[in-house]
Amino acid sequence: MTVTAQQLQIFAGILIPAILAPGPAVIAASQSAFALGRARTLPYAWGLAFGASLWCAVSLLGLTLIFKTMPWTYRALSVLGGIYLAWIGWKMWKHARDPLPDPAEGSGGITFWGGVTLNLSNPKPALFYSSVLLSVFPSALTNLDKIAIYGTAVSVEMVFYTAVACLMALPWPRRRYYAAKFWIDRGAGLLIGLLGLTLILRP
Repeated sequence: MTVTAQQLQIFAGILIPAILAPGPAVIAASQSAFALGRARTLPYAWGLAFGASLWCAVSLLGLTLIFKTMPWTYRALSVLGGIYLAWIGWKMWKHARDPLPDPAEGSGGITFWGGVTLNLSNPKPALFYSSVLLSVFPSALTNLDKIAIYGTAVSVEMVFYTAVACLMALPWPRRRYYAAKFWIDRGAGLLIGLLGLTLILRP
């Protein structure tokens, strides 16, 4: 194993502020925690974390090389991901007036695999992970190195999304959400939809 503990710490230090930046996954996890509470949101949050970590895995397996040699693949993935995000945003906008779902009932895509799908719909993390991996770690990585790097990434993602699900489900934020559900859902839907359109329209 050639990767050092210091390099892994630097990697985690770069990753933490990057995932703190509001994006579609953070917005969706927060909105779910507001509406459904911690217990119902945690599997969804863990799916979001696992989905994000998969971009690290595919970057380690050489996705960046594919994007460089065949640029159209990144463009195609961006358009497909943008369409999916725009659809999610439209659903949130459209259903903003709907009453809160019964916590005892199912809630559509608010599942572990729904979270995985949402975070895989945005290819930006692939480029982020690829650039960070190239800047922090040596070019020749052993299988043990890749396992250590992926383990660090998935751990940071899991801790972050678990914290979002738990903190946003606390009584005070949930009370504020109940009082302004329509506007919060409309705002979250608009942001996610705009992020999707950005992926579609960006050259």
